[in-house]
Amino acid sequence: MSDGIVIGASVDGTQQTLELKRANRHGLIAGATGTGKTVTLQGIIEGFSARGVPCFVADVKGDLSGLAMAGSPTAKMHAAFAERAKAIGDTGWAYADNPVQFWDLFGAQGHPIRTTISEMGPLLLARLMDLNEVQEGVLTIAFHVADKEGLLLIDLDDLQAMLTECAGRADELTTTYGNVSKQSIGAIQRSLLQLRTQGAEHFFGEPALEMTDFIGVDDRGRGIVNILAADKLMASPKLYSTFLLWLMSELFEQLPEIGDPDKPVLCFFFDEAHLLFDEAPKALLDKIAQVVRLIRSKGVGVYFITQNPIDIPDTVAGQLGNRVQHALRAFTPRDQAAVRSAAETFRANPGVDVATAITELKVGEALVSLLQPDGSPTPVERTLIRPPASRVGPITPVERKVMIETDAIGAKYDTAFDRESAEELLAAKTAEASAAAAEAKATTVAEKAAAAQAKVDAKAAREAERTRAADQREADRAQRDADRAAANSPWTKMATSATRAASSSIGRQVANEIGKQVFGTTRRRSRGGASGGGLVGSVLRGVLGGLFRG
Repeated sequence: MSDGIVIGASVDGTQQTLELKRANRHGLIAGATGTGKTVTLQGIIEGFSARGVPCFVADVKGDLSGLAMAGSPTAKMHAAFAERAKAIGDTGWAYADNPVQFWDLFGAQGHPIRTTISEMGPLLLARLMDLNEVQEGVLTIAFHVADKEGLLLIDLDDLQAMLTECAGRADELTTTYGNVSKQSIGAIQRSLLQLRTQGAEHFFGEPALEMTDFIGVDDRGRGIVNILAADKLMASPKLYSTFLLWLMSELFEQLPEIGDPDKPVLCFFFDEAHLLFDEAPKALLDKIAQVVRLIRSKGVGVYFITQNPIDIPDTVAGQLGNRVQHALRAFTPRDQAAVRSAAETFRANPGVDVATAITELKVGEALVSLLQPDGSPTPVERTLIRPPASRVGPITPVERKVMIETDAIGAKYDTAFDRESAEELLAAKTAEASAAAAEAKATTVAEKAAAAQAKVDAKAAREAERTRAADQREADRAQRDADRAAANSPWTKMATSATRAASSSIGRQVANEIGKQVFGTTRRRSRGGASGGGLVGSVLRGVLGGLFRG
């Protein structure tokens, strides 16, 4: 087997061969709808697989699933293919299948493909969510805080929880990292909701895809062809393009540096490539150009398939050394510009008027320029494309099911799992904070209740004391009134007078008796005619009379 893949043969019978050693210098397959791009792509993938080079391709229309099955002599294209093989002198052409693994982001038509939010990164997520620069900056801060605090961002729930955490800490984060506005976080949250409606939640999670499962050979040494079912995915163009860019970025980060190998480690085919570049911000375009430029040294070849060559930015198109240009229609000014652009990118051939030939090519014909072993491009040649050996058209659902169940991947990715990550950790943190606040609130309430009860008790005690004092005052007043009333009674006055009278008489008698005992007589006249002992007797009578009256 030669060191290259036969693409086809020129008008003079010269075979156009894609050199394996230069296949990692990337390529472009372009042409209008219905001009044979898919058949060309299918034949190139077959050639890589037969030489032990694994491939990855996005199947936008479902046609490329036919790579899994050999073509049939009963197919309607058989006669045309057999004639074309004879015309290019390919005597070894025969129908054959290829080892295929089917993948699907939604898990319906192949093994699920998942990655984590952390692996996707803020730049690609910002592209996926169509964020502006300010919102992208806030998203980057959220990633940085999560990384610093050991919070794993695995799925959309984790990212949503992290954004909520950042909103709650906006003042703190603004001081440390720059402005984190709740308005920007709200806009990002709305974009996350839109992603969910597009089915992106199926893409983010675990188990995450291991790149080694893309790079392998079967027991016959043929490279595994990984086919991504992208018919449903095309309904979400940003998700489609961002996923493929992420895949290339992961390959670039994980694969070792090997320079220019004898054959590629993996060939990556990006169908409907214009979706990658439509409305892409400059930062993303720079990222794409960087990956395309540097991934070559990892042994990966990237091939873009698009209808119009001007869909590819110049910074990327300049890296595409192998080119296959099918017919273009020059009906509009843009089409005419595409024709001129395509004509200028080929190495000139005096025998081919590129600008004219591009509009005249038949189905199955193309203008081809490939890198030679020394790295220089061949002069452009009008080429009849080699027919594919596998089935042209999709396989049946039953055939697909059998292929999925019997491939080497098995059920490795079929069941998702959710380990402890940012959402769970932040939920636990919130629960702890709520519990602490509830406990503190309960303590405060208890203290307030005790204080309130103490106030009630004190007020009740004061009221009781006031009532007791009032009752005592009332009792004292009643007693005084009773005493006063008794004192003013006629009977009381008569008794008092009698008592006083009696007391006065007794006092006089006692005084006389004391005087008699002391002085020996009760009355003695003085020299002046006064009674003897009259002064002392008078005093005694006065004192004793007062005592008895009291």
